[in-house]
Amino acid sequence: MLQTLQEKLPQVFPNIECQLAPKGVAIPREAYNSTRKQYNSTYILNELLKQTRLLDTDRVLGVTGVDIFALHLNFVFGEAQCPGRVALISTHRLRPEFYRASSDSKLFETRILKEAVHELGHTLTLGHCKNSECVMFFSNSIADTDAKQPSPCNNCSKKLREAVESWQ
Repeated sequence: MLQTLQEKLPQVFPNIECQLAPKGVAIPREAYNSTRKQYNSTYILNELLKQTRLLDTDRVLGVTGVDIFALHLNFVFGEAQCPGRVALISTHRLRPEFYRASSDSKLFETRILKEAVHELGHTLTLGHCKNSECVMFFSNSIADTDAKQPSPCNNCSKKLREAVESWQ
């Protein structure tokens, strides 16, 4: 899964090198909400930022398998600083098995890529798009994620190019 992201993210973000970190970041204990049986994504995102500050990298994407939520939302597929340096996605609700469907590694990988691109897009100043086929469209359900393309629409692509050019 991580190697797939490493291979495919540069196709969406041209001239960007993607590296796998040598070690993971522990999820802080205070992120767990025992009532919800979920982890607060903001706590994890903050820990990711704190632990990766010294890395020689421009952006960091954390990938976790735990179920995450954000303030005022029942669950999220991911969260990111907008704009910022760190993004987080959870594979928990991206697995077809979560929805009592048969395992499908291709669908699972496609969902992961879409959410990774979406959250990294936020770090590069992109907000949510009104085009339901754009990767930057807000996913309120897995059906929304499945309906999206794995890349930004023309309007968001233009914004993304401008953001990458100004950042490099």
